[in-house]
Amino acid sequence: MVTTPLPVKLAEIVDDFQALDEPDRLQLLLEFSQGLPELPQHLREHPELLEQVVECQTPLFLNVEIGEDPERIVHLYFSAPPEAPTTRGFAGVLLEGLDGLPSADVLAVPDDVPDRLGLTRAITPLRMRGMTAMLGRIKRTVRAGQPA
Repeated sequence: MVTTPLPVKLAEIVDDFQALDEPDRLQLLLEFSQGLPELPQHLREHPELLEQVVECQTPLFLNVEIGEDPERIVHLYFSAPPEAPTTRGFAGVLLEGLDGLPSADVLAVPDDVPDRLGLTRAITPLRMRGMTAMLGRIKRTVRAGQPA
Protein backbone atom coordinates (compact mmCIF):
# COMPACT_ATOMS: atom_id res chain seq x y z
CA MET A 1 0.00 0.00 0.00
CA VAL A 2 1.42 3.38 -1.03
CA THR A 3 0.70 6.31 1.24
CA THR A 4 1.23 9.91 0.30
CA PRO A 5 3.85 11.57 2.47
CA LEU A 6 2.62 14.18 4.93
CA PRO A 7 4.11 17.57 5.80
CA VAL A 8 6.67 17.15 8.60
CA LYS A 9 4.58 18.58 11.46
CA LEU A 10 1.50 16.61 10.47
CA ALA A 11 3.55 13.42 10.01
CA GLU A 12 4.94 13.82 13.54
CA ILE A 13 1.41 14.18 14.93
CA VAL A 14 0.23 11.07 13.06
CA ASP A 15 3.28 9.17 14.34
CA ASP A 16 2.49 10.29 17.90
CA PHE A 17 -1.06 8.95 17.59
CA GLN A 18 0.09 5.70 15.98
CA ALA A 19 2.60 5.07 18.76
CA LEU A 20 -0.21 4.92 21.34
CA ASP A 21 -2.96 2.44 22.12
CA GLU A 22 -6.58 3.57 21.63
CA PRO A 23 -7.31 4.96 25.11
CA ASP A 24 -4.11 6.97 25.00
CA ARG A 25 -4.95 8.23 21.50
CA LEU A 26 -8.18 9.63 22.89
CA GLN A 27 -6.21 11.32 25.66
CA LEU A 28 -3.87 12.86 23.09
CA LEU A 29 -6.89 14.11 21.12
CA LEU A 30 -8.16 15.72 24.33
CA GLU A 31 -4.79 17.43 24.77
CA PHE A 32 -5.08 18.88 21.27
CA SER A 33 -8.57 20.14 22.15
CA GLN A 34 -7.25 21.91 25.23
CA GLY A 35 -4.50 23.55 23.19
CA LEU A 36 -6.81 25.08 20.58
CA PRO A 37 -6.22 28.84 20.88
CA GLU A 38 -8.85 31.54 21.09
CA LEU A 39 -9.69 33.38 17.90
CA PRO A 40 -7.57 36.47 17.23
CA GLN A 41 -9.20 39.83 17.83
CA HIS A 42 -9.91 40.56 14.14
CA LEU A 43 -12.05 37.38 13.91
CA ARG A 44 -13.76 37.86 17.27
CA GLU A 45 -14.87 41.29 16.06
CA HIS A 46 -15.98 39.95 12.66
CA PRO A 47 -17.55 36.50 13.12
CA GLU A 48 -18.99 36.79 9.62
CA LEU A 49 -15.47 35.96 8.39
CA LEU A 50 -15.84 32.47 9.84
CA GLU A 51 -17.41 29.65 7.87
CA GLN A 52 -19.34 26.90 9.61
CA VAL A 53 -18.33 23.34 8.81
CA VAL A 54 -21.86 21.96 8.82
CA GLU A 55 -20.73 18.33 8.55
CA CYS A 56 -19.37 18.54 12.11
CA GLN A 57 -21.69 17.21 14.75
CA THR A 58 -21.09 20.25 16.95
CA PRO A 59 -20.77 23.86 15.80
CA LEU A 60 -17.32 24.40 14.35
CA PHE A 61 -16.33 27.57 12.56
CA LEU A 62 -13.23 27.99 10.44
CA ASN A 63 -11.29 30.79 8.80
CA VAL A 64 -8.51 30.19 6.29
CA GLU A 65 -6.21 33.09 5.51
CA ILE A 66 -3.80 32.81 2.58
CA GLY A 67 -0.79 35.06 2.43
CA GLU A 68 0.11 37.20 -0.56
CA ASP A 69 3.70 35.93 -0.44
CA PRO A 70 4.97 33.71 -3.30
CA GLU A 71 4.40 30.51 -1.30
CA ARG A 72 0.88 31.64 -0.30
CA ILE A 73 1.32 30.65 3.35
CA VAL A 74 -1.86 29.32 4.95
CA HIS A 75 -3.07 30.34 8.41
CA LEU A 76 -5.96 28.55 10.09
CA TYR A 77 -8.36 29.70 12.79
CA PHE A 78 -11.00 27.57 14.49
CA SER A 79 -13.84 28.21 16.88
CA ALA A 80 -15.56 25.32 18.65
CA PRO A 81 -17.26 25.13 22.04
CA PRO A 82 -15.26 23.77 25.00
CA GLU A 83 -17.89 21.05 25.52
CA ALA A 84 -16.95 19.55 22.13
CA PRO A 85 -13.51 18.04 22.87
CA THR A 86 -13.46 15.66 19.90
CA THR A 87 -14.23 18.41 17.41
CA ARG A 88 -11.79 20.78 19.11
CA GLY A 89 -9.16 18.04 19.16
CA PHE A 90 -9.47 17.42 15.43
CA ALA A 91 -9.25 21.17 14.82
CA GLY A 92 -6.16 21.31 17.03
CA VAL A 93 -4.50 18.53 15.04
CA LEU A 94 -5.16 20.33 11.77
CA LEU A 95 -4.04 23.66 13.20
CA GLU A 96 -0.76 22.30 14.52
CA GLY A 97 -0.13 20.17 11.45
CA LEU A 98 -1.04 22.62 8.68
CA ASP A 99 -0.85 26.21 9.94
CA GLY A 100 2.01 28.14 8.39
CA LEU A 101 2.52 25.79 5.46
CA PRO A 102 2.66 26.89 1.83
CA SER A 103 -0.61 26.44 -0.06
CA ALA A 104 0.87 23.72 -2.28
CA ASP A 105 1.77 21.63 0.77
CA VAL A 106 -1.73 21.99 2.23
CA LEU A 107 -3.30 20.96 -1.07
CA ALA A 108 -1.05 17.90 -1.24
CA VAL A 109 -2.25 16.54 2.13
CA PRO A 110 -4.09 13.27 1.50
CA ASP A 111 -7.76 13.13 2.41
CA ASP A 112 -7.24 10.04 4.59
CA VAL A 113 -5.35 11.90 7.35
CA PRO A 114 -8.21 11.44 9.84
CA ASP A 115 -8.00 7.67 9.33
CA ARG A 116 -4.24 7.71 9.84
CA LEU A 117 -4.72 8.90 13.43
CA GLY A 118 -5.99 5.45 14.35
CA LEU A 119 -9.19 6.65 15.97
CA THR A 120 -11.74 4.99 13.69
CA ARG A 121 -12.70 2.35 16.26
CA ALA A 122 -12.82 4.80 19.17
CA ILE A 123 -14.66 7.68 17.47
CA THR A 124 -18.04 7.45 15.75
CA PRO A 125 -18.10 7.57 11.95
CA LEU A 126 -20.08 10.81 12.14
CA ARG A 127 -17.31 12.49 14.13
CA MET A 128 -14.64 11.09 11.79
CA ARG A 129 -16.60 12.55 8.87
CA GLY A 130 -16.44 15.92 10.63
CA MET A 131 -12.64 15.92 10.61
CA THR A 132 -12.59 14.84 6.98
CA ALA A 133 -14.96 17.74 6.25
CA MET A 134 -12.68 20.21 8.08
CA LEU A 135 -9.71 19.13 5.98
CA GLY A 136 -11.81 19.23 2.80
CA ARG A 137 -13.07 22.73 3.58
CA ILE A 138 -9.52 23.96 4.22
CA LYS A 139 -8.30 22.51 0.93
CA ARG A 140 -11.29 23.89 -1.04
CA THR A 141 -10.69 27.36 0.40
CA VAL A 142 -6.98 27.21 -0.40
CA ARG A 143 -7.69 25.93 -3.91
CA ALA A 144 -10.20 28.76 -4.48
CA GLY A 145 -7.64 31.31 -3.31
CA GLN A 146 -4.99 30.21 -5.81
CA PRO A 147 -4.08 32.70 -8.51
CA ALA A 148 -5.45 31.91 -11.95
